[in-house]
Amino acid sequence: MADTEQPDPFQSMAAALDLVDTGARTDEDIFTASNQWMTHGRVFGGQVLAQTVLAASRTIAPDRAIHSLHGYFLRPGDTTKPITLAVDRIHDGRSFSTRRTQAYQEGLPIFSAIASFQDEDPGLDHQATMPEGLPDPESLPSVSDIIGQYPRSATAFWTENAFDFRHVHGPIYVDVPEPVARQTVWVRCRTELPDDPVLHRALFAYASDYTLLESVMRRHGVPWATRGLKIASLDHAMWWHRPARADEWFCYVQESPNAIGGRGLATGRMFARDGRLIASTAQEGMLRVPTVG
Repeated sequence: MADTEQPDPFQSMAAALDLVDTGARTDEDIFTASNQWMTHGRVFGGQVLAQTVLAASRTIAPDRAIHSLHGYFLRPGDTTKPITLAVDRIHDGRSFSTRRTQAYQEGLPIFSAIASFQDEDPGLDHQATMPEGLPDPESLPSVSDIIGQYPRSATAFWTENAFDFRHVHGPIYVDVPEPVARQTVWVRCRTELPDDPVLHRALFAYASDYTLLESVMRRHGVPWATRGLKIASLDHAMWWHRPARADEWFCYVQESPNAIGGRGLATGRMFARDGRLIASTAQEGMLRVPTVG
């Protein structure tokens, strides 16, 4: 696709999240979806996470909200091929519902997940504390400010998407300022969104996959610009705690407790700007760094 034909990032994402209900009602509910354009031609994992949230939510009573999802990325997806999402209504109890969702391309599963939904429950309530003394996101440079001068083919994934990222301690696109196993990123959707809580939960899932494994890379001094770097998400877990808006700045605190065997584990916490804990995440990814010499 030529530069002038590159679709608007938000519209491209919105189109991918506009699921089509096929009307099939056998053992599963069947939906179809397109893909957001990507320079490398592979389906972005966060897109499939968000599609899974939306598809499963379509089969749930509106008074039940998703609170957890556990999924595995099984195969790389191809952005030129449509995705079919099959939702299995595993269980509907008095307070909880469970759904299994499989995403397919050409009959082969590329992602498989189980999600749980719950009625609102005024039970126990406590949360972790958001880091103090963080700079305002508006005071930090944008992605375009930092890497906008580099070739578009190398930067479009970061500069041409629906989300704005502001790294508190500097990004790792070109180099790593300090090799530590943690980082904090301010994030928000660039476009104002409708008041649809299901959509906002889906977009938090979408955004959760962008920078989480950077905490592994940062710990080992590996920037995105590393020649020959291979990285892929293997699995992803997410827990939604409190409602919030994805088009308002949220603080994504990320940490890597372990890396071994070519795999790195990362965990994350999303805080609203007022300090409310929105969600928690965990992901293991494959990271292969070429050996020098």
